Amino acid sequence: MTTLTDTQTPPTANGIAGKITSYGPNILAVIASLVFLDSLRFKFTNAPETQTIFGKLNDWAASFGAEGLFAQTGLFSQYTIGTAELIASAFLLIGILPAFRRLQAIGALIAVAVMSGAISFHLFTPLGIDPNNDGGGLFAMAVVVWLGSITMLIIRRKVLLNLLSDLRTAILPNA
Repeated sequence: MTTLTDTQTPPTANGIAGKITSYGPNILAVIASLVFLDSLRFKFTNAPETQTIFGKLNDWAASFGAEGLFAQTGLFSQYTIGTAELIASAFLLIGILPAFRRLQAIGALIAVAVMSGAISFHLFTPLGIDPNNDGGGLFAMAVVVWLGSITMLIIRRKVLLNLLSDLRTAILPNA
């Protein structure tokens, strides 16, 4: 029995399922990256829309004693989130190259984490799904990126499992 390395493409069935497995993750990576990279112009320029969103979140956090959590210098500031989105985008796009599939899996993990937070804050805080009167577009994009990233992880699960196995071996060499 042969095992695949992270850079090898698994044999796929002919037809639509094979094409989805082959091209789907890369298409999803480009879509997620475009959403993330587009949002950076708002986050990194301190646009009014960003001030509104992070201001509402900071006010909410202050109501239970965590004032400053979402402020410009806070742990979850627009700059922190934007940087995570930038790193995820870079990993997702570099991971399109077969030799760097692991980076795509890591980028998808980062994207799932960031978007899980975004979706949760939209649903379970006063932020709501339409904080900037955009018809819920920002929330919808978060859901699209979240679902796309989960799909990438499912399709790239062998790459992810190999990565985790190698990480375990590096941390616990005799285990």
